[in-house]
Amino acid sequence: MATTTVTDISSPSALLQRLCCKVTGLSDESVTPHYQFALRILGSQFETQFEGDEFQVSKKIKSQLFRKGRERDAAVFSELHRKLQSQNVLKNRWQVLHLLMCLSDSQVPANSSSLGSALFGRRLPAYATSTPFQPGSRIVPDSTPDLSGASALLPSTLHTTLHTTDSSGFSSIPSGISGGTGAHVHQSFAPSYTPTPGTAVQDRTGRNLGARLALGLSKPKDTDYSLVPRGRQTVSTSQSTLARGDNLSFEIPEASLIKDLMYCFQGIEGKWIKFDSGRESYRIDPQAGIPKAVRQLISKLAECGWLYNKIKHYVESRSFDKAFGLVGQSFCTALHEELTEYYRLIAVLEAQLQQEQDPGIAETSSLTLRRLAVWTFDPLVRLKILAALVDVCKGKKGGALASGIYSCMQHGDPFVRSVIKLNLTMVCQPIYATLLRWLYDGELEDTYHEFFVASDPTIKNDRLWNDKYSLRKSMIPTFITIDQAQRILLTGKSINFLRQVCQDRTPTKGREVAMTFDVSQAETMLTQDMNTEFQKMVDVVYKDTSQHLLDVLHNKYKFMDHLKAMRRYLLLGQGDFIRHLMDLLEEDLAKPASNLYLHNLTGILETAIRATNAQFDDLDILKRLDVRLLEVSPGDTGWDVFSLDYHVDGPIRTVFTPECIIMYLRVFNFLWRAKRMEYCLTLIWRNQMSNARALHSIPELWTILPHCHVLGCEMVHFIQQVQYYINFEVLECAWDELLTKVTEAKDLDYIIAAHQVFLDTVISRCLLDEKSRAILTQLRTIFDLIIQFQTAQENFYQAATSELEARQHFEDLKRKKTNEGQWGLTSADEEEESKRRAEFLKHVIPSTRAQLTVLAQSYQDMVQDFLQMLTSHQDVSLRFLSFRLDFNEHYRSSRQCKGALPYHQRKKRAV
Repeated sequence: MATTTVTDISSPSALLQRLCCKVTGLSDESVTPHYQFALRILGSQFETQFEGDEFQVSKKIKSQLFRKGRERDAAVFSELHRKLQSQNVLKNRWQVLHLLMCLSDSQVPANSSSLGSALFGRRLPAYATSTPFQPGSRIVPDSTPDLSGASALLPSTLHTTLHTTDSSGFSSIPSGISGGTGAHVHQSFAPSYTPTPGTAVQDRTGRNLGARLALGLSKPKDTDYSLVPRGRQTVSTSQSTLARGDNLSFEIPEASLIKDLMYCFQGIEGKWIKFDSGRESYRIDPQAGIPKAVRQLISKLAECGWLYNKIKHYVESRSFDKAFGLVGQSFCTALHEELTEYYRLIAVLEAQLQQEQDPGIAETSSLTLRRLAVWTFDPLVRLKILAALVDVCKGKKGGALASGIYSCMQHGDPFVRSVIKLNLTMVCQPIYATLLRWLYDGELEDTYHEFFVASDPTIKNDRLWNDKYSLRKSMIPTFITIDQAQRILLTGKSINFLRQVCQDRTPTKGREVAMTFDVSQAETMLTQDMNTEFQKMVDVVYKDTSQHLLDVLHNKYKFMDHLKAMRRYLLLGQGDFIRHLMDLLEEDLAKPASNLYLHNLTGILETAIRATNAQFDDLDILKRLDVRLLEVSPGDTGWDVFSLDYHVDGPIRTVFTPECIIMYLRVFNFLWRAKRMEYCLTLIWRNQMSNARALHSIPELWTILPHCHVLGCEMVHFIQQVQYYINFEVLECAWDELLTKVTEAKDLDYIIAAHQVFLDTVISRCLLDEKSRAILTQLRTIFDLIIQFQTAQENFYQAATSELEARQHFEDLKRKKTNEGQWGLTSADEEEESKRRAEFLKHVIPSTRAQLTVLAQSYQDMVQDFLQMLTSHQDVSLRFLSFRLDFNEHYRSSRQCKGALPYHQRKKRAV
């Protein structure tokens, strides 16, 4: 036939010619018959019943191989076909398979029939088979190496003379099966490795290649097989059969033991191998005539059955348990798929075992215990891994189950890691699917409580952010960090808060793209040390959702306006309003608390708003401002129970919770008291200034007035320093820090935390926490002394003013009588005036002087104790307050002069 030359190297004809050269290993000139034959097949018009059905084509190929007695090649084809399906390299796999089947069944031209037969009819090379064999029979002693024991266990394909040798140094094995008694084996292997007779067929890693292919494992590198020394050896089949027949140590036939093992592999008891429930293992009948070495080998092989039973029982017990959840069901599905691969191996072994009953198959191709040990080596390892996973996952579900499997993945063996990763990826798919729904839709479909985000359906919307959603820490997979879990929780919670509380249903950015992702991308959660796809996805969704929520709060619900209103009104930041309100309320708050009426106080509040700059605030804010009366105790006045209030609702209630409002009211009560002290001292100073000149005409008061002035100045200095500390070092510093944090906030939780820190700082530095209760009591005692001083001074000024008016009246009467030409005074008038003055000098001045002395002494002691407490306080700002209050060491020197003990020593002595 003339040689066909292809000029265009990219044409289909050129590609087909290159394929023929690649498959046959022939040159361009020698491959022409095969190229012409392939062209005729491809160019022919035919119809097939397998149109588009890849499964039927593969089934047809395997049936043809079984009819030809090539069961091992059928197993190899099944495994290779499965790998081809998993790679997704070819789009038209059924057409390729159908072409290969047609090529193997057709005849090439007459002048190349033998070459075509050798090409399409020969079997797979020895290194590609899925069931390698390990010779292990006895060796007949002889002066020359005899391979009769080894050849008895070799497959029949190795008893045929090899016709060709490929370039790698491995001989190709023809498909013919030697059936004659005098057949000989002629083989030539690469000279690099020459084992002794009886050496097992193994690769350099010590693991059997066929067992790897049986479960879809990768082929080990640097594989080198040799069964006989270099050169040609001739082994007689009759010698092999005789050598095997001389083994009289087995009272029970090996075939019976293998059949029992096949039952054992499937979890079924055999005739000689029984399951011992007490020891949880398979045991061999002790009465059976089996050598010890064989018993040990059978026990090792029976471990596959025990492991299979363990895994199968776990799958069957959990598969129909609905409470096990989706993650658990995925784990059972993964185990079931692994058992399906194990069933394939058993099918191959049973097909090999059936060859013994086929008279057309040589005896040397039968199944032996040693071959069975080689073939089940890797499957046993795989079953051990799965059984270990079953042990780890007992009693666990959801994220805890995934964490248990992930903990086993930290293994040094790549094979173990690959098996665990394959199963873990399938287990994590429900978690990943639920996570996507939560991140982009805020939906939590967790019927069996497997997900690490928990929801409480009994919580109402007003407590949605704080109480409805939480982390179920026991279900957080170990491959997801706590920070990631927190961000995932915040993202879904933000979506629900927007939709249910803020009534904003804007779709999450990137949802359309994200929800089209395949759940197989769950592997990205497991490989975060290799790639950052999962971390980037969580960060992007968290950032977009949180920012949108903050924009809604600031723009639609005016969060910052409400926060500033809290500062102006409840924390007394609006000075003109607070001062005018105190002026209006002075008369009413001086009454007993039981005589106050809420509607009167509300009217006064509205008057104060209209008269000050508060009137320019937003109308919505002014409507929320109200008056509140605290619980009344016996002896309380209006100053003790009056308080301002601020009503909040809607989304801002999430930040200004009822607990936070209570804290605001506590701070307001403290600031209101301190403001009242400032107000009282202002009245005291004004009275002193207005009465100083008028009362100067009474010489008896010259010793009392300076005393009142000095004590009043001390109190003014104390209150001014306390007010400066509260307003600037506490409120202003904490407020500035709060504004900075709110501006930089990335999510609502950050704002809530910053606001809570602000309130905690104000509470602690205003001595309202538990640690400062004694100091607060001391400060309130000082406040009470200031009020007592105001009352005492007012009483004194009232009595002094009355005395001054009486003396002025007496002088005016005397002047009037004198002007009328009468006697200015009579003896009775003088006696009455003398008695009145004596009464004033006897009762008012001494009692006032004594009262002021007691107040001054009590005030000195209380301030000294207060300073002593401040110096030992943990807060630095409070210790600095003690320095400012006693900047000239006046109280310290007074204490040293009196020899008074420090506060903590007096307290210790009292105890």
